[in-house]
Amino acid sequence: MSPDPASPLAAFTRRRLLQQAGGGFGMLALQQLLQSSSLAAPSGNPMATRPAHFPGKAKSVIWLFMNGGPSQVDTWDYKPELQKRHGQPLPNFDAKTGFFPDAVGPLMKSPFAWAQHGQSGSWASSIFPHLAQQIDRMSFIHSMHTDSNNHSPALFMMNTGVTRMGNPSAGSWVTYGLGSASEDLPAFIVMSDPKDRGLPKGNASNWTSGFLPGIYQGTWLKPKGQPMENLLRPSDLTAADQRAQLDLMAHLNHASLHNSGAAAELAGRIASFELAYRMQTAAPDAFDLSKEPDSIRKLYGLDQPHCSHMAAQCLMARRLVERGTRFVQIYSGGMDNQLSWDGHNDIAGNHAGFAQETDQPFAALLADLAQRGLLDETLVICGGEFGRLPISQKADKPGRDHNPHAFTIWLAGGGITGGKHYGATDDVGHQAVIDKVSVRDFHATLLYALGLDHDRLIFPFQGLDQRLTGVESAHPVQALFS
Repeated sequence: MSPDPASPLAAFTRRRLLQQAGGGFGMLALQQLLQSSSLAAPSGNPMATRPAHFPGKAKSVIWLFMNGGPSQVDTWDYKPELQKRHGQPLPNFDAKTGFFPDAVGPLMKSPFAWAQHGQSGSWASSIFPHLAQQIDRMSFIHSMHTDSNNHSPALFMMNTGVTRMGNPSAGSWVTYGLGSASEDLPAFIVMSDPKDRGLPKGNASNWTSGFLPGIYQGTWLKPKGQPMENLLRPSDLTAADQRAQLDLMAHLNHASLHNSGAAAELAGRIASFELAYRMQTAAPDAFDLSKEPDSIRKLYGLDQPHCSHMAAQCLMARRLVERGTRFVQIYSGGMDNQLSWDGHNDIAGNHAGFAQETDQPFAALLADLAQRGLLDETLVICGGEFGRLPISQKADKPGRDHNPHAFTIWLAGGGITGGKHYGATDDVGHQAVIDKVSVRDFHATLLYALGLDHDRLIFPFQGLDQRLTGVESAHPVQALFS
């Protein structure tokens, strides 16, 4: 039975019940739950563009994640001494360095040919003929090292700065710090390998917002079919009816916005509803690659079956950043070992296959960004979660085990000076020995390119000022920048 419209009960909603019943303790409990989830964000629109700490060269990031751990000594870290010492034991090697201590073999030379390219004379493996043509736009950190030899913790470390799940990802920190440059598209978008290989280990924990407000979590695009659920308006719902629904929800939420104790969360939800509505127009256009001229489609390799899937994602990444998306992450490789850059068995076949899928699209992305004047303001990153050992792993066909002590990443655009090489590994590529760069240093470098001071990008949680780089010291590699 409905109450009399004239009765006070007519306006007694569930929200007012929480606010008033029992002296308001219901709302206090709700506030505590939301606060314990750290749903605190900048006031107003949580995705509003915010100024950087200092002028940064980059406005957006495209992170090409070579999931599984590519081998530095088979890609970008040329080691002639390793070629010479092929078949010899590695003195004082700790068998527990990798993941399979019972499968330790001798030093193994790279199965690929190497050559120098560009004015910088940078060495590149033969598996990257297209990227070799862009090598003067790329700079390399050869002295990366990390805290784990296991995929999931190493992935979490590379993405969030800690080896356990639950902390905010780098993309979430960037969007929290800078907001969104687009009102119509997500600020942080993730694309996974589309060839039925599954998500990387750890799944969505790699792009989570953690204790940051949920509005900053990465938006994962489905690798097949419609990139997002419910992207198109239901056929029986008119634009006017949908607008009326959103206006009603916004009115109800705004009515409680300043009294609920959860203003940031409510503001975030209002913003997410409005973003979803605007995306129904903007996203289909951004995802429609048929609007690109044939010359661009061929540049990326959309006409090549072996790389068309990665070509589509790289081209979509360019279309997204030029429309204001702040952070795009693309994964090459999926869940299982041989379905990623995880060459435990047959390192030659594994890396050659994945390089064939990524080489042309990655190179085209750099060239296309440059010709459009976007490379200067887009930081492109490429690498995995750790490297591979210079010794062989005993298998049907020789492979390489995990190596947390050394790996290489390359960066381009976003203020990076091309053709530079920072840090170095030992003579056989086993350990970083000169100008070592931790993952925290790498994160500080990423933020530095965007004009963010890693020590000042903080979020209060559990009584601490939390940072992407943690409480330990971190230093951006400023030597890479102009």
